[in-house]
Amino acid sequence: MNYWMILIPFISAFIGWFTNWIAIKMLFHPKEPKKILFITFHGIFPKRQKQFAEKLGKLVSSELISFAEIERKITDLDNIKELMPLIEGKIDEFLRNKLSEAFPMISMFIGDSTINQLKGVFMNELEIIFPDLIQSYMKKLESQLDLEKMVTEKVYGFSSDKMEEILNQIMSKEFRFVEIIGGVLGFIIGVFQVIITLLTI
Repeated sequence: MNYWMILIPFISAFIGWFTNWIAIKMLFHPKEPKKILFITFHGIFPKRQKQFAEKLGKLVSSELISFAEIERKITDLDNIKELMPLIEGKIDEFLRNKLSEAFPMISMFIGDSTINQLKGVFMNELEIIFPDLIQSYMKKLESQLDLEKMVTEKVYGFSSDKMEEILNQIMSKEFRFVEIIGGVLGFIIGVFQVIITLLTI
């Protein structure tokens, strides 16, 4: 038996790992097109960043963020009720402090009973008009904000280094797994090569 054949699985493992490592690197590099002989090399993400940004913009605007859903959440009665104590506190502060500071004479005629009555009227009215106000504001906001355009411009404006950093943070374990799998499969293929060679001798 040729003992050099023992090295074949390890060489195959290295080749498997190295080719996968190169493939992962080529996702991001080279950042600018580089022509070698008759072949132009350009990292997949830098090359496709514009298309990626456009697709992500459409996905966010159509699937992930919906103005209608945001509006439903904000105008939900339970959510409005959670806001009411805060609003009531602000109205109470206004009636007891701000109003008397602006119109000192009025404070002489307004006591706790009157303040509580006024506050009750305000709160009842706000509970009625609040959903309509929010709905109207959300429609105005939706017409002014183009989420698809905003996301597309933001992602397209990322530098290649920033894009690589983000994807590495998200997928570093997966990239490492791909490299290891390349090595393992290369080793297995090398073992089969040795076995086949020995059987044919």
